Amino acid sequence: MSAEIMLEARNMTRRFGGLYAVDNVSFEVQRGEIFGLIGPNGAGKTTLFNLITGMTPPTHGELVYKGENITAKRPHEIAMRGIARTFQNIRLFGSLSALENVMIARHIHTKSGVIEGVLGLRPAPQEERATRQRALELLDLVGLADSAETKARNFAYGDQRRLEIARALSLEPELLLLDEPAAGMNQSEKSSLSEFIRRIREQFNLTIVLIEHYVPLVMGLCDRIAVLNFGQLIALGAPEKVQNDPAVIEAYLGD
Repeated sequence: MSAEIMLEARNMTRRFGGLYAVDNVSFEVQRGEIFGLIGPNGAGKTTLFNLITGMTPPTHGELVYKGENITAKRPHEIAMRGIARTFQNIRLFGSLSALENVMIARHIHTKSGVIEGVLGLRPAPQEERATRQRALELLDLVGLADSAETKARNFAYGDQRRLEIARALSLEPELLLLDEPAAGMNQSEKSSLSEFIRRIREQFNLTIVLIEHYVPLVMGLCDRIAVLNFGQLIALGAPEKVQNDPAVIEAYLGD
């Protein structure tokens, strides 16, 4: 029995003027796997995430998610279909508390409109209580429940990374994209992060795609890995296959 395909990129290309940030890239992500995306700086990894989430339109190619072509969908439409992400450059609402950051993302699943919320009409109060409770549960999951009322800008860098993950999980995704989740973390935090990613995959039945420069984490965590270099896919497969690929060795270490 073949594995179910969650996400398929078909000849994805993004050109900025004469520069190909992503150049004819094709791959499939299977449901339930942790899929790594690695490559040198400027390889096109974050641009590919932007293409998947609708933040940047492709110059050419198609994206298929759970059998649906989402190439022309807007970011909010893609989020509502079950794709969430974190960012390489953290994008929290710095003046809002950790709790408020997570609650904001959760409102994509509420039914009350703006008028009901402002006037405090039912079912807005019930939904708000449920949203708050779920946000607190997610903050507890990432170890930030005791700092729920702390403004996001006052968190240490590693804690901001964890807060971003809690906010992404608040969207109830099926596909979670993590852009350099270990950035700014020490060795102990990176080891804990690896176990945490495995745990949320099981707990939330997630499929995960992650960009990461810390190669030991990727090799020990991912089921399969794709390698980009100058916007092109140069290797794809299991970690042991990819790390011994001559093209990958050359891209990272020189010929």
